Amino acid sequence: MIPSAPKQRSLLQQIARRAMIDRGLLPDFSHEVLQEIARIQVTPPQGRVARRDLRTLLWSSIDNNDSRDLDQLTVAETLPGGAVKIRVAVAEVDAIVRKGSAIDGHARQNTTSVYTAAQIFPMLPDPLSTDLTSLNYGEDRPAIVVELDIDPDGFVQNSDIYTAIVRNHAKLAYNSVGAWLEGDGSLPGPVAAVRGLDANLQTQDRVAQKLKAFRHAQGALDLETIEARPVFADEEVRDLAVERRNRAKELIEDFMIAANGVSARYLQKKNYPSLRRVVRTPKRWERIVEVAAQFGFPLPPKPDPQALGQFLARQKSADPLRFPDLSLTIIKLMGAGEYIVEFPQEVPIGHFGLAVRDYTHSTAPNRRFPDLVTQRMIKAAMAGTPVPYGPEELRELARHCTEKEDDANKVERQVGKSAAAMLLASRIGERFDGIVTGAADKGTWVRIFRPPVEGRLVYGFEGVDVGHTVRVQLVHTDVERGYIDFKRVHPGDH
Repeated sequence: MIPSAPKQRSLLQQIARRAMIDRGLLPDFSHEVLQEIARIQVTPPQGRVARRDLRTLLWSSIDNNDSRDLDQLTVAETLPGGAVKIRVAVAEVDAIVRKGSAIDGHARQNTTSVYTAAQIFPMLPDPLSTDLTSLNYGEDRPAIVVELDIDPDGFVQNSDIYTAIVRNHAKLAYNSVGAWLEGDGSLPGPVAAVRGLDANLQTQDRVAQKLKAFRHAQGALDLETIEARPVFADEEVRDLAVERRNRAKELIEDFMIAANGVSARYLQKKNYPSLRRVVRTPKRWERIVEVAAQFGFPLPPKPDPQALGQFLARQKSADPLRFPDLSLTIIKLMGAGEYIVEFPQEVPIGHFGLAVRDYTHSTAPNRRFPDLVTQRMIKAAMAGTPVPYGPEELRELARHCTEKEDDANKVERQVGKSAAAMLLASRIGERFDGIVTGAADKGTWVRIFRPPVEGRLVYGFEGVDVGHTVRVQLVHTDVERGYIDFKRVHPGDH
């Protein structure tokens, strides 16, 4: 039975809440958390390290259209000789969320904000994440600033981290800024309203492209997957919109990767441990070699990110339609990322996909608990105070954060599948063109092109493999479970 329009979002919210609870995630804030929020009195942050007043710099935020939890601001400064200084300001969440508080306890349990199709479950309560600890437009805020001097080739020459007071002069959105940077859109109004911001953003974009090119030269992988977001109208799921990459998203992505590397190296230099984000050398490299061979591209027998990057670049150019599915295959074969603790004298494991040795998560403390942990470590290193977490506590945090991130991803996927099943529920019997995205003993999976929905091929899966294009018919949906079932059809079938 298809739920009526007014009930569709409500049903998805119920599914999301149940999924949260089933995965050990807290969908609601406790009475103790709410009491703490009511008692919060914002005072100027205290500390042993003097803050710089950087409010007059042309700081701006770039995020999703509806984002209210703003974690970062960026700004560029041209230096002599063609180098550029990039500053990334990160919200100083620790100035308000104290270690050991009830608010901190909730964040520590969930470890991340959960963004489902029907409802957002924030890691921190809205009065904090969308106000007091958010780098909101026109507000003076304490921040941790990561500073990078980048040469004309995209190499980070020098870096520093310090505390400051900053002000967001323009709240910008990825799509409008991206279209403008790519020459497909007009200058966004909030940019035009701030004198000199357009030139500053163009400088940021130029530097970000150089950072990306430098990383790719070192073997960073260019992967692209399809992420579809339900579109609601009058509380009814009407469509699935594909989230596409653009230059504004890449700008923020490249700056955050660079800033996270600086944070990791800063803690190592100060002889402090760090909670690092790693993607290990793929254990299933032999299967990656087999996949590449199917496309006529020979990969070496030992893991080589540069060779893999060349293969991916060739395939993206040659077959853009199938590239997202090839990317997903490679991501699955590389294995999931994880959090680990690295101590100063240990050899870093690194991040295989990004081709970087030093990498942590430090730039989204409103949305991810590992970033808040890292922020506390950095502040302790600045002040020369003891490490705020013991070795065993850090190891347990790394394990827990990895586990809960996986749980959050599963919740988001489950609700997304339920929304897709809801969209297709009235189209039983219709036929679609699609591509096989998975073929194994546990099942065969197909992604249809329009709308971009993945489901299980329950009939006619014999002889098909990943990458094959197929014609399928929708035979069944189950909104509660998020099931979408197809059968394969052939030309002439009725």
